[in-house]
Amino acid sequence: MVHSNGRWSRGGAVAGRWRTRLGILSAATVLAGGLTACGGSSTASGTPTLNWYINPDNGGQQRIAADCSAASGGAYAIDVSILPSDAAQQREQLMRRLAGNDTSIDLMSLDPVFVPETSEAGFLAPVPADLQQQWSEGVVDGAVQGATWKDELVAAPFWANTQLLWYRKSVAQAAGLDTTRPVTWDQLVTAAQEQGTAIGVQGQRAESMTVWVNAMIASAGGTVIENPDAKGEDLRLGIDSEAGRAAAQVMQDITAAGVGGPGIDNRDEAATANLFQQGGAAFMVNWPFVYAQGKAAAEEGTMDQAVFDDYGWTTYPAMSADQPAAPPLGGIDIGVSAFSEHQDAAFQAVSCIVSEQNQAAYMVSDGNPAALESVYDDPTVQEAYPMYDTIRESLKAAVPRPQTAYYNEVSQGIADQWQPVSSVTERTPATSQEYILEVLRGEKLL
Repeated sequence: MVHSNGRWSRGGAVAGRWRTRLGILSAATVLAGGLTACGGSSTASGTPTLNWYINPDNGGQQRIAADCSAASGGAYAIDVSILPSDAAQQREQLMRRLAGNDTSIDLMSLDPVFVPETSEAGFLAPVPADLQQQWSEGVVDGAVQGATWKDELVAAPFWANTQLLWYRKSVAQAAGLDTTRPVTWDQLVTAAQEQGTAIGVQGQRAESMTVWVNAMIASAGGTVIENPDAKGEDLRLGIDSEAGRAAAQVMQDITAAGVGGPGIDNRDEAATANLFQQGGAAFMVNWPFVYAQGKAAAEEGTMDQAVFDDYGWTTYPAMSADQPAAPPLGGIDIGVSAFSEHQDAAFQAVSCIVSEQNQAAYMVSDGNPAALESVYDDPTVQEAYPMYDTIRESLKAAVPRPQTAYYNEVSQGIADQWQPVSSVTERTPATSQEYILEVLRGEKLL
């Protein structure tokens, strides 16, 4: 990512950064990125067609689009366009289109970490006050935080993911690990070493590394960014801190004990889930999708049913016994484009998409936890996800990743400097903080 020292303009510093970058792209690259604005469209009957850019899933968003279109009574029809599977590539494609004032985007599914940048750049239509209240009422606090920028809700929380600690019940029992109480990273390392197994973590140089580092720093009472709404060169970071050094110590302990497991530096969430499923790790931090994946494997006969029956879960590991963990927060928010030619219809559509009924159906069909607390009282959800109460408890304690218009620089800087895991030392927090600050000051490029 090229750093920009651009000043604030109509679109904000972020928009300036993207428009500057677009200006130096070759014409062929611009065309390949699909930047040409197509304009809004309407059906022959005059019904506006809303284009919803979605993250890949199991088809749940497509079904919701069809259901909401039918329920609108002709007020709108929703078409979906699928973004790349990689979060960074999703951001890249959306930002390119929005920086070109592309009117073909009406709705977009946004990772919460990209909400501040998208809003700061002026790419999101302001949410009416009544909808701000409607879309936040009954929603877990972390999800509201993730959809908020500068004290205003700028997108609608749709689903709100969180990571749990997964374990093989038989191994935890053999290790004498009491999973009815908060488990610490120290206890996990000791249990894994004694039982000759591994802890499944995501050590890849990618977004998953930022998820891990941020959760540990937050769980130790710290914060990655102390003044998130500041300009890039004025950001104050809290990585070089006691909390940051505690996070680095966990990685050092995992390396020293030899419990990181094979391929730790190349593992993402999917690879970690497979390692756990295949017995390469008896402990794992990961999102709730692993339960549905394990259940499907048992039903298909690719994994023994007894292995799946041995799955256990509890809340995210704590940094110390006297301080509750601050689990990672993920999910998707729905934003309305500032360049949409059908904003009124788009806001109506968003209200339908994030309804309690649709959030419950989507959690069951696609395995993505709902943002609305009431969904966890739904018997269908409880049957599909027996750990529903643990997910809800985790979401209430979850902390978003750093909310800043410069998230890409901060996240990529962390991923670059905290990897490989075996290279992390007590100096890593200080060196990574200085590296990120140099990038933000324009003294280095990522």
